[in-house]
Amino acid sequence: MKKLDLVLINPASRPQVYQGLGQKLTAVENPVWAGLMATFCRRKGLSVEIIDAEAEELGHATVAERVKSLNPVLAAVVAYGHQPSASTQIMTASGAVCSSIKELTPDQPVMLLGGHVAALPERSLREEEADFVAVGEGLHTLVGLVEAMKSPVPELGNVPGLMYWDRGQVRQNPGKPLVTDLDGEMPNIAWDLLPMAKYRAHNWHCLDGRDRQPYAALYTTLGCPYHCSFCCIQAPFKAGEEAAGIKSTVNTYRAWGPDAVLAQIDTLVTKYGVRNIKIADEMFVLKPRHVLGICDRIIERGYDLNIWAYTRVDTIKEGMLPKLKAAGFNWLAIGIEAGDGRVRADVDKGFDQEEVFRVVGEIRDSGINVIANYIFGLPEDDLDTMRATLDMAIKLNCEFANFYSAMAYPGSPLYSLAVQQNLPLPREWTGYSQHSHDCLPLPTRYIPAREVLRFRDEAFRTYYTAPGYLEMVGRKFGSATVEHLQKMTMVRLERDLLTGKLQVPPTLLPKEDGSAGASSATELLTLSRR
Repeated sequence: MKKLDLVLINPASRPQVYQGLGQKLTAVENPVWAGLMATFCRRKGLSVEIIDAEAEELGHATVAERVKSLNPVLAAVVAYGHQPSASTQIMTASGAVCSSIKELTPDQPVMLLGGHVAALPERSLREEEADFVAVGEGLHTLVGLVEAMKSPVPELGNVPGLMYWDRGQVRQNPGKPLVTDLDGEMPNIAWDLLPMAKYRAHNWHCLDGRDRQPYAALYTTLGCPYHCSFCCIQAPFKAGEEAAGIKSTVNTYRAWGPDAVLAQIDTLVTKYGVRNIKIADEMFVLKPRHVLGICDRIIERGYDLNIWAYTRVDTIKEGMLPKLKAAGFNWLAIGIEAGDGRVRADVDKGFDQEEVFRVVGEIRDSGINVIANYIFGLPEDDLDTMRATLDMAIKLNCEFANFYSAMAYPGSPLYSLAVQQNLPLPREWTGYSQHSHDCLPLPTRYIPAREVLRFRDEAFRTYYTAPGYLEMVGRKFGSATVEHLQKMTMVRLERDLLTGKLQVPPTLLPKEDGSAGASSATELLTLSRR
């Protein structure tokens, strides 16, 4: 029997990352990148299996045993999550899987790859028990490494984008340009390798009472042309952009054709009975030809879909919203981020307040629900501006809202700033999760991380218990949905930073006059009123 070439592993991390929210409320999402990598490698002639430990709820030791039984040429742990920032928060689990594999089968070659790894490749190689890491998105690296290892004398120096140990020294090979023919080289996710019956949508995705299973997530584009300072979306693509001679200030944006996208949706609907779909693109609603081409094809088929996707306030063009609704886009996630124009502009969100209200109103008037995303603790935030953000959220009264704390995700400009300013960063990678017990957000120029996190958690409870919100939800979705949301707000997150279990120095970015920022609650209240 021919030896299996490659096993791709999606590690289990939900309890550590989401605490009690992970049991029933969060999505269980198919590993989009692992599925794409499997297809790319298959089309290059490799045999591939996927172990989705998250969906199958497999412990790290069980994953190691399964890898041992499969005995692949290469085991690759893929550190990607529900969104680009989630790559860092699952690194604790990713490293533990590598360790478990090496403990059980020391001779098993292990690679680590993903967005976080691409942002910090050498650190990942030095800290984790992996033999190799990929410095970019990893497609060419996977194929090249497996082919090299199958030869009698592996030539690791020829594997593109590979970082590895060579006689006690870290070596890094030049990368290859990004894959541009997505339709031809990576046309779909390898759905047949995934436990499709185990995936479920987010609770809010089905507030109208639909069953949350089956569910699937897919990309129609890769990358984002914008440069928000808190975002790390481009981290896995920078090595390939550099190899192609693209300026570091330019973000690539690649797309599958509408026909390729619909071929995937056809498979999901007809073979797996999927109706709940997430378009995982960091920025889906952007180019009208792409968006409308996909919508028109869905409408032609008459599918009854429940889709959600990301947009920006300033990317929705005339004629898009009716088509999106007709195609089954029942939710649009929109990055509002902050209720203060100065705070938004500082992170490349330069739209004005009136435009936010106008666009959100137009989306809802078209029959599409809005999930609004807000961030507390951006660099220019103080208590007044964070309150303005919460006030804006309550006034907009969207069907759902995500409240985040600003994080210095590796690969983002905020991470570079935090390192430069020697700001306290999480001790464990799980500390980059918005919902973990050891969550540690950034301080702002005016307030410490503890107060940012406290405000965020209270804002969540304030929003979801507001009478106006519950009345709107009850009118729109029914009393059962109101009861569900009330139970959701009863899930309390344990926060080490707020209970004193996690101690961090009270350091802040210096103010413009060179003096130190506030370091106590008393100073905070005074400072925020100046």
